[in-house]
Amino acid sequence: MIVISGKETDVSQIALEKFPPEAYDILHLMTTYNKRYEFQYLWELEWDLALRLHTVLEAINLYKSDAKFATFSTSKCNEKYWRLTDKGAFELKKGVTPQEGIEDIFINSDKYAFECATAIVIVLYKAILDTIDTKTFNRKFSDLVLYDWQYDSDLVLKDSVGRDYLPGDILYFKNPDFNPETPEWKGENSILLEEGLFYGHGIGIKTKEGMIKVLNRKRKKDAKISAYLTDNIIRIDAFSISQLRNVNLYPVMKRKYHLFSNIIISKVGSKIYLL
Repeated sequence: MIVISGKETDVSQIALEKFPPEAYDILHLMTTYNKRYEFQYLWELEWDLALRLHTVLEAINLYKSDAKFATFSTSKCNEKYWRLTDKGAFELKKGVTPQEGIEDIFINSDKYAFECATAIVIVLYKAILDTIDTKTFNRKFSDLVLYDWQYDSDLVLKDSVGRDYLPGDILYFKNPDFNPETPEWKGENSILLEEGLFYGHGIGIKTKEGMIKVLNRKRKKDAKISAYLTDNIIRIDAFSISQLRNVNLYPVMKRKYHLFSNIIISKVGSKIYLL
């Protein structure tokens, strides 16, 4: 068993063969929290880190895409791959593989519009597709439907409460005084990236303060309660996903990470700009 518990843990002794520096950055961040992280096997830890890195990478890719924000009633999808239901769900068309459907969202992104919860699930599916072989992905997620927080039973997510935020975590900004005429802004599902940045579909990539500022502009008249980052954390269960592997134990290691490639981050005072 591998235990990471506070600053007494020497993460430099954990040999993550071929992993990028970002993985060690996450390990070091774990040691700053008063939280005990337990992994039964080294490969379970490796899969956890790999899935986190891919989640961050695909969140950035979705941010850079042309996919738009939309409510359920105004959602749209590429009808070559998906059928749009009356409630705004995307159902995979017959003869289309889950891999093709998910990848098309990133390839032909201008044909898609969806709300923030669906965006999170899309990112998670893409991160998993990055880490396991295609045949296994298509077999396990054969009945793929994209709608709100609905997801396949093979996508196992864990809920927890705390402030030990790590890159790749799904976090929620709540907006208690949202405008009832725009209920889509009662909160924002987001993915923690690096550099203290969050991605939320419809808002973009911003700091914690930036996310709150945007949501506060979506409040009702005479609102008194500010939006805030909750302590609810959702994480992919790395152990369950690792069981989906087929031939390669660590297929993700073949990929190099340049998480903020093609994005220039400029900080001026308290503001962060992405160019």
